[in-house]
Amino acid sequence: MSAVSANLRVMMMFGVLTAIFVAIGWAVGTFFFGNWVMGAIVFLILAGVMNFVSYFFSSKIVLRSYRAKVVNEAEAPRLYRIVRQISTTSGLPMPTVAIVPSMNPNAFATGRNPQNATVAATEGILQLLNDDELTGVLAHEMAHVKNRDMLVMTVAATLAGAISFAARSFMWGSLFGGGDRDNGNLIIMLIIAITAPIAAMLVQLAVSRSREYHADYEGAMMIGRPMSLANALRKLEAGNKARPMQMGNPSSSSLFIVNPFTRGGLSSLFSTHPPMAERIRRLEDLAGGMRR
Repeated sequence: MSAVSANLRVMMMFGVLTAIFVAIGWAVGTFFFGNWVMGAIVFLILAGVMNFVSYFFSSKIVLRSYRAKVVNEAEAPRLYRIVRQISTTSGLPMPTVAIVPSMNPNAFATGRNPQNATVAATEGILQLLNDDELTGVLAHEMAHVKNRDMLVMTVAATLAGAISFAARSFMWGSLFGGGDRDNGNLIIMLIIAITAPIAAMLVQLAVSRSREYHADYEGAMMIGRPMSLANALRKLEAGNKARPMQMGNPSSSSLFIVNPFTRGGLSSLFSTHPPMAERIRRLEDLAGGMRR
């Protein structure tokens, strides 16, 4: 898929999320204020404000929520050295490097563009992986930096979370609060309130999963060793199940290389990440193709 078509698809997904948010505004305005135009406009403005905040401040919010500490080369020589090697190989600016005080083995990148990026690794992943595996993981994160996926996934998570909150508030307000209870559109509005969070979640999943596959591929090609990442993913899958993240917000799980809040079972069907077995299979196929 070309960069242009990928960007067009992302813009369409954001358009769908914004439309869902505005639809909730229509329902709120019609039911509570008798003016659907006002509700739609207010929620459209809110969507714009949230996108603005996400663009300029999401990186700081995410780093603060996980208590990430920015480190220099003297404080984290191994991590800093590997990130610098990948940065040099890929031709990307050297990002800020941070460590998250958690034994959950994971890593993520954040920032609105390559010039303002931060690559963060947890204490757990630094202990679990060897240098070759850690290089594969950090190359994956640098691929996210290159493609500006951090901004895309953060904005998608922000809008999806806002839609879920607004829809839930409207539903409970319409059932137990005020509003025009005789309005003939009440059933339609309740349907919107129930289905909007599901639709928003599916759009977010589509954004996140496609970006993860692409970052796996680009990260592997950056270092020329797909099996480095494949081996790391095997360890990370087991490590995250054994030591799930105990802080932060599940709405930001799409930023991590492996979902840190995964509990397995039915919830895995709605994970922000692709199936691990499929990710590993694709990397193994890529490695086989490179050997031929």
